[in-house]
Amino acid sequence: MTEQHEAPGGVSGRALQKDIPQATVARLATYLRVLATLADEGVAIVSSEELAVAAGVNSAKLRKDLSFLGPNGVRGVGYDVARLRARIEDVLGLSQGHRVVLVGAGNLGRALVGYGGFQRRGFTVVGIFDNHPEVIGLPVAGLVVRDVAGLAEAVAALEPTIAVITVPDDAAQDACDRLVAAGLQSILSFAPCELIAPATVELRRVDLAVELQMLSFERVRNADNTSEAPANTEATRPAAGRLSRRAPTAHTSAIHQALKHSAAAHTASSHTATEPSSKGSVVSP
Repeated sequence: MTEQHEAPGGVSGRALQKDIPQATVARLATYLRVLATLADEGVAIVSSEELAVAAGVNSAKLRKDLSFLGPNGVRGVGYDVARLRARIEDVLGLSQGHRVVLVGAGNLGRALVGYGGFQRRGFTVVGIFDNHPEVIGLPVAGLVVRDVAGLAEAVAALEPTIAVITVPDDAAQDACDRLVAAGLQSILSFAPCELIAPATVELRRVDLAVELQMLSFERVRNADNTSEAPANTEATRPAAGRLSRRAPTAHTSAIHQALKHSAAAHTASSHTATEPSSKGSVVSP
């Protein structure tokens, strides 16, 4: 007896990929992060309740999300961490990994290239580009900054699948145009301005200022809720995002480790400014 419902009509989760809601896709990425942490801690099996708590969702929503992947867990046993992780990676298109090029070798660009977490999740930065003479030729995390003028030729040789833009606003559209002309169809931009791209290009935008503003709003709202809550709330209600108290084991220790790793990211993404965009456009904050 499986813990999840099989995909409608017996169709595999892979075949139903186009029908998975965007909100579910975002949560699948969160589940994947938690599963990676559990795997690193040596956890082989995790229950739906434990995985849900670590991901910051209720178990019913988690089971519904995972139903898009087909049957994975066994009732009374739980989910095989490695198997479920591989399944989610397959649906998210991570099985074969991605090669990434980045345009903009400033502070943000260099920081992103040097971040080891990308490669652990299947994203390998293979090239970094800039147009500043003083930056071109400098080493960054094992790569050498290339002249953006040679972007098209480099893309043909490097064969990237995703591009990242980390240039100032006034240079962002030019960088986008160069990437599109070079054949890139998946672009992530850290420039807060709107960019124009063909309908065939998937363009997403991360506005860090908007993310900080949303955190500011949540901080004020949470403070207001705390001040209005009954005095005995803490004593009568279990803390959100925590597992029930029980004797510590290696398994529960790893779950708590997953909670700690995912808590900050879950809070920041609960009101993200980077919701999936329509083709060829970005979602305005």
